[in-house]
Amino acid sequence: MTTIIDGKAVAASINGAIKDANAELQQQTGKKTGLAVIIVGDDPASHAYVGAKSRMAKACGFFSVQHTLPKETTQQELADLVHQLNGDDGIHGILVQLPLPEHLDADAIIQSIRPEKDVDGLHVANVGKLATGDLENGLISCTPAGAMVFVRRVHGRDLSGLNALVIGRSNLFGKPMAQLLLNANATVTIAHSRTNDLASICRNADIVIAAVGRPEMVKADWLKPGATVIDVGINRVPAPEKGENRTRLVGDVAFAECAPFASAITPVPGGVGPMTIAMLMANSVIAAHRASGLKVSEQLSKLISG
Repeated sequence: MTTIIDGKAVAASINGAIKDANAELQQQTGKKTGLAVIIVGDDPASHAYVGAKSRMAKACGFFSVQHTLPKETTQQELADLVHQLNGDDGIHGILVQLPLPEHLDADAIIQSIRPEKDVDGLHVANVGKLATGDLENGLISCTPAGAMVFVRRVHGRDLSGLNALVIGRSNLFGKPMAQLLLNANATVTIAHSRTNDLASICRNADIVIAAVGRPEMVKADWLKPGATVIDVGINRVPAPEKGENRTRLVGDVAFAECAPFASAITPVPGGVGPMTIAMLMANSVIAAHRASGLKVSEQLSKLISG
């Protein structure tokens, strides 16, 4: 029997623990977790994501503030806002919604966020801690952290003896995902656009994690029977069966044909997506606890770390 991993249910359990951790923080310090979200421009998808993040922050009991800036915002204006938030003791996490308008240098902005407030886990200090195996003191990029929660729930904390394949080598997901798997003792392969005979490499993997943005690229005959499949792709494709000009969301894995061959698999939507926001909230409450010299609850630590 294939296990369909319910990302919404897992995220809900984590969000419940985050809410409790925030309440405990407030009881001990008088402060709520403070999260500042910055969005520049009028991209509809970005505004939808930011809206979902802000709603979840409020549901967790955070002090949540959103800075919505016009598309014409200059590099200096955005840098000044980040500088202001860096110095605000009531703000424990800063999130700059990507992508930024083309005239802005996104990397310079991300690197200007204080590492301890970088709840997206993209600052080089946090990336470096992950790369060197320091999972206790940095903040881990949210989507790979969420995907890793799924892997641990299937296989436990120690992945010794398991072959893991990450399809995609982006700084946002592929590279940090590979580091998390390595830190759990998996034997890790990273595949990308220049990889030869990807299908045969995939057939040797006990864990397949796809994040390339190619609709339903991973087929059933690519899988080792009983593999765990984590689909990070979100692609919109035509859905003429729904009507003219209608679309539907699919992942990078051909779910319907792959599911019977996998031991566990994530759907799209409803898999990794909800976990990204949950791990953002987790990073925020962790940052708030660290700023107050406290440790997060054992319950939350167990949920996100296995």
